[in-house]
Amino acid sequence: MKDKIINKAKEMFLRLGFKSITMDDIACEMCISKKTIYKYFSNKDILIEESVQMVHKEIHETIDKIVAQNFNAIEENFEIRRMFKEMFKSAESSPIYQLKKHYPEIYDKVLSMQVSVCEECFRDNIIKGIKEGLYRKDLDIENYVKFYYTLIFSINENTMLEKDAQELEVKALEYHIRAMASLAGIVELEKQLETQILNH
Repeated sequence: MKDKIINKAKEMFLRLGFKSITMDDIACEMCISKKTIYKYFSNKDILIEESVQMVHKEIHETIDKIVAQNFNAIEENFEIRRMFKEMFKSAESSPIYQLKKHYPEIYDKVLSMQVSVCEECFRDNIIKGIKEGLYRKDLDIENYVKFYYTLIFSINENTMLEKDAQELEVKALEYHIRAMASLAGIVELEKQLETQILNH
């Protein structure tokens, strides 16, 4: 039951916002009493935190799945972007923006986890791209990791609408790859951007 509640809450929070959804809304949607929810979650903050942890876990698992498919480094980045778009397609407003605005303590708690996963993912991608000859050999890997996640988090924290955040993230990804790419990397980047325009 606890997992069912987290699942439903996560879906509603992402779609309609952390602030606007009440415990009543969740109970009503699930056709259970509010008392049942309070049996597992003493307040809304705990439910939000557990929902966000679940989203975090799903993101992590999906990234691992994409990485396991052996795309080249640039293709992998675009696949991960597509996955984010798919996961948050029903979200009206950007989840990170909302958390930071309305639930800063939860945001701070969850953010540090998210940053370490992102840093690891970006670092692995850069190392892979250098090995494949798609990124330049002389890159200062740690700084490129920092530049990119600073860009991505800044976009998410300051962009209210999820749709706008996603468009900016694709531009940030192009910016990030162009800064690192070898000539072969530029060719691959152009190919990915073209595919994206066709699928838009």
